[in-house]
Amino acid sequence: TAGKWVLSYRFGGEAALMGEREGNRRYDYETKLAAVRDHVEHGLTKAEVMEKYRIASPTPLERWCREYRSGGPDALRPKPKGRPRGAKSKPRPAPTREQLLEEENAYLKARVAYLEKADALLAWRSATGTER
Repeated sequence: TAGKWVLSYRFGGEAALMGEREGNRRYDYETKLAAVRDHVEHGLTKAEVMEKYRIASPTPLERWCREYRSGGPDALRPKPKGRPRGAKSKPRPAPTREQLLEEENAYLKARVAYLEKADALLAWRSATGTER
């Protein structure tokens, strides 16, 4: 924590420590890539990179380095915002006569089975003499 305070002080002075700095800053792809390369490939310290590129906090720099190491330069490119567009579903083709008959047959079989169960339950209740 103290180390992060020192970095913040080096970047923005007392205002950075007191929370009087600007709001969220956005950095373009070229700035991110240059900062990460200076830190990862050229060996500059985080403080030097933050001062050189005016990065307000070490947190985004650490995240950029992690993404760069795992996915290369393309991992630093801007990501699309919002919910991804879904694939438009194709309209279902009209069912054939055979499919309609199969569906009707399955429905009728289920209905017959249900009615047989209901009749069996009624017969069992009347045989045992139990009612609700």
